Amino acid sequence: MTTIPATERRVAPGRRRILIGVLLALVGFGATLNPVTFTLLCAGVAYGSLWEFAKLAERKNAPLAFPVAFLAVSAYLLLTHLHWIHRFEGILLGATVIAALASTALSGRTSALSRGGYTLFAVLYIGKLTSYFITIHALPEIGPAAAVAVIAMVVATDVFAMAIGIRFGRTPLSPLSPKKTVEGAIGGFLAAVAVGAFVAVTPIFHLALWQGMLVGALTSLAAQAGDLVESGLKRDANVKDAGTFIVGHGGVLDRFDSFLFAGIAFYFALYVIGAIPPGLFR
Repeated sequence: MTTIPATERRVAPGRRRILIGVLLALVGFGATLNPVTFTLLCAGVAYGSLWEFAKLAERKNAPLAFPVAFLAVSAYLLLTHLHWIHRFEGILLGATVIAALASTALSGRTSALSRGGYTLFAVLYIGKLTSYFITIHALPEIGPAAAVAVIAMVVATDVFAMAIGIRFGRTPLSPLSPKKTVEGAIGGFLAAVAVGAFVAVTPIFHLALWQGMLVGALTSLAAQAGDLVESGLKRDANVKDAGTFIVGHGGVLDRFDSFLFAGIAFYFALYVIGAIPPGLFR
């Protein structure tokens, strides 16, 4: 029987992960063609991530008030889609806390504080952060192109971090995720900066080269931070993956953890360089 070298066994899963990541990105690019389909895509990602986060919370003996979290995340996405989030966000968060505590009291549970805290965290971590992609897609004139750009930056970060890490990675990046390497992180960062440079020379954005590269840099750093944060959540819950829904990637949260932080970073990077007007939607 022929034995497959260890290096080939290590590379094959990485290639499969990259391929599936690219296919998922193509689905995301296709959804940007219409605001409704894009919001529905964001909702699907958010609901899958919320379900898996709830499972992690259960392992910490702090289960979410899941119906409350589900409704609050849905409200976040819908209000953002309708451009009303800036008017009702405070009310939404206050209602989430009250409803989570009331749900705990009615169920007879004694862990009201942790249940309410985890529920609010889930709504902010998943609902609020996902909603920034809907905001980006709704930007005047550049919305769909901006959504494509931020997806491309995150995909470039993930794909090149994986590819470079497999080929050249030697230095561990963080104890939270032992398989990630400094070399891979640098490769992903440079790839996103290159995407940012390409975005800058695209006429629709009207950006200087340094502005596009800055947006790419900040988006990549945020994406990699989001990946590490989710790794920390999994380590805290003592699991390898948040779920098993996506072959080669684990769960929905495992695949889209980097997107959660990247959306808000991309939006505010555009805001800082003056590419979007102050106070828009938010």
